[in-house]
Amino acid sequence: MQYNQDNSLTMESEMNREKRMKKEKTTEKVTDIDYAECAVPQEGRKGFLTMFMIMLGFTFFSASMWVGQQLAEGLDFYGFIKSLILGGLILGLYTGLLGYVGAKTGLSMDLLAKRAFGEKGSYLSSAMISFTQIGWFGVGVAMFAIPVANELLGGSKIAMWGLVIVAGGCMTASAYFGIDSLTVISYIAVPLVAVLGTVAMVLAVQKGDGTIIDQFAKSSGTISVIGGAGMVVGSFVSGGTATPNFSRFAKDAKSGTIATVVAFFIGNSLMFFFGAIAYIFVGGNDIFEVMIRLNLFYLAILVLGLNIWTTNDNALYSSGLGLANIFNQKKKPMVLIAGIIGTLLSVWLYYNFCNWLNVLNCTLPPVGIILVLSYFMNKKDYEKPGENLEVVNWFAVTGVIAGAVVANVVSWGIASINGMVVAAVLYVIGQVFRKNEAGNKCAEHEL
Repeated sequence: MQYNQDNSLTMESEMNREKRMKKEKTTEKVTDIDYAECAVPQEGRKGFLTMFMIMLGFTFFSASMWVGQQLAEGLDFYGFIKSLILGGLILGLYTGLLGYVGAKTGLSMDLLAKRAFGEKGSYLSSAMISFTQIGWFGVGVAMFAIPVANELLGGSKIAMWGLVIVAGGCMTASAYFGIDSLTVISYIAVPLVAVLGTVAMVLAVQKGDGTIIDQFAKSSGTISVIGGAGMVVGSFVSGGTATPNFSRFAKDAKSGTIATVVAFFIGNSLMFFFGAIAYIFVGGNDIFEVMIRLNLFYLAILVLGLNIWTTNDNALYSSGLGLANIFNQKKKPMVLIAGIIGTLLSVWLYYNFCNWLNVLNCTLPPVGIILVLSYFMNKKDYEKPGENLEVVNWFAVTGVIAGAVVANVVSWGIASINGMVVAAVLYVIGQVFRKNEAGNKCAEHEL
């Protein structure tokens, strides 16, 4: 009898252990490596080199080469350098602050927006980042498919759409699998694009007439240094607003901030130089065209594809997080939906939507500056779990709307900075008003 009882207890213990092990395995399987709904824990953080590669890949944005072309067309060499430095400092300060907040809190842009704008108010910023990033994703896919189809396949529309589907599918897949997939792509693409692109740029300058300074001197001189700096800032300030989505994975705030600032300055500057040299050497706006002229055909396709891929997967990743916040869904299905939309609309977006996307770019900096101010003005609130959040912070929402209007309407100065100033002033006034109101209520309650 005792034996049967002991045997029964042993069997029960074994069954409990097996259930526990199955439960642990199930928990491991459903762990969200992207932490879309919570702060990134310490075990999910990454080292400086990985963060630097991710952020550098994010800044390898082919559309920035268009700005490089415009700068080369309107500035001499020294004016070009001054615009890069001034614009880079402004952009570095903006993204550095966002990088710091993301790394310090471990929160994505959308989770930060819930604290700053309220649970429902955050839908505004999530919609803005999702809309613009899906748009730029589509433009990026077309920027790869159209020139490759023209150069390789005689301009065939069928071939172009085949390339659109393949490129869009690959880029969507890397965003779907999350931060680990983005890391792998960045480690492969960043060194290749940087080295091959730089080699092509040097070869192009050597084949040109005189020094690089002489070649820049042919520009029409229609842009001021301040105007050029504004173009530098505007080229990536909307994407830069999504910085917390990536910097939150940094092991600490210091490394996250440094990786962000250095990567943005180096990556953007390299893209501007690529675009400038493309304009001077072949009258174009992409290092792809330079490499084709140098008979580096297959390397040109490789550089073009990887350059776009490193930005597009990050853009789609951010749009997935934004849509997940709005519709209260998981990130992965939202990434798939965003990728399908961006891919199918890519050619139309490329030909019809770039100007609208540039307008929308001015609407995101007010969001970023409010996220930064909200953190530094309410640090203690960020140490608590995100429970009992207000529904809408109307001062924050009003600040974004007013800032976006000013950025797009006022022609003086730098549009994105104008928008940030207006948004910041309105938000600070609102915070002071709310704190005074809360203080008065406490005083009345004590009486």
